[in-house]
Amino acid sequence: MTAFFSGKPPWLRAKAPQRVGFVKQLLRDLHLNTVCEEASCPNLGECFANRTATFLIMGPACTRACPYCDIDFTKRPQPLDATEPERVAEAVERLGLRHAVITSVNRDDLPDGGADQFVACILAIRRRMPQTTIEVLIPDLCGNWQALAQILAAQPTVLNHNTETVPRLYRRVRPQGNYERSLELLQLARSQDPSLYTKSGVMLGLGETPAEIVQVMQDLRQVGCDILTLGQYLQPSPKHLPVERYVTPEEFDHWRQVGEEMGFLQVVSSPLTRSSYHAEAVQDLMHRSPKSGPTRTP
Repeated sequence: MTAFFSGKPPWLRAKAPQRVGFVKQLLRDLHLNTVCEEASCPNLGECFANRTATFLIMGPACTRACPYCDIDFTKRPQPLDATEPERVAEAVERLGLRHAVITSVNRDDLPDGGADQFVACILAIRRRMPQTTIEVLIPDLCGNWQALAQILAAQPTVLNHNTETVPRLYRRVRPQGNYERSLELLQLARSQDPSLYTKSGVMLGLGETPAEIVQVMQDLRQVGCDILTLGQYLQPSPKHLPVERYVTPEEFDHWRQVGEEMGFLQVVSSPLTRSSYHAEAVQDLMHRSPKSGPTRTP
């Protein structure tokens, strides 16, 4: 679906896609999905032109119907494909990625929420590209912490789970999500593997107040979250939640400074920031603020 961009301010005009054919053809050849395409990411042109993408596994049909998200929830999820992890790993190799990002649709129909498929992707990439750092952007797994432990045991470099918005707006924005559960996931990941970098993202422009933004940031720091992304919510179509406010670049810069003062190791904050936007910057962070662990060196 094409993003719905009516009435956008000038700072939200993303560059037109250029030189994206190689990545698109590779994805088609390997029968892979990306969140870039399925969620109508405004940065698709930039990322594909730089030969990078965020792989969307176990999809593209999602079992949740979040009214902010453009991923399809009307289709029945298909059985897992055992060949998908190797195809993801082949794409990582052919793209020459130094940092690979894997995310998924919600698969509440699976007992482990898809944890085994995440693990298989991590292991497949490691076999082909042992020096590539790996980031997994995971759903909340319906609170199945044994499934979370499975993913952590595979030792991704970055464990990313988005809180998305402030608690007051959860019923409207993430009706099947739970704010406290998301914080618990991040806290457990930190406690079970102190060498892991944890990460979360928040959308602005849905009606949150400055005090609520600060509270979410403080909550994330309290559970040891290392990396924070802040970006503008954009309405994918007239059927999705409307934008309540367009946040200026200056305000995003303010929130970056606030986050850095709170102690986040890295804050990426701009109108077009998305969860995996410039995610490879974690490698610079690893040199500045290294953590011990057998798989943490890029």
